[in-house]
Amino acid sequence: MTITQLKYVLAVAKYQNFTAASEKCFVTQPTLSMQIQKLEDELDVIIFNRKQKP
Repeated sequence: MTITQLKYVLAVAKYQNFTAASEKCFVTQPTLSMQIQKLEDELDVIIFNRKQKP
């Protein structure tokens, strides 16, 4: 778990959108998604349900 991954999680929670969060974090959307996926895999939990819109 890294500070960057936690920042990405907070950004997605705040903006409720991966694209908007990635823009605010100045990274590409695939990079943000990959880092959150790595964190989910490491913790063995699903942080965001990607199949359902908020």
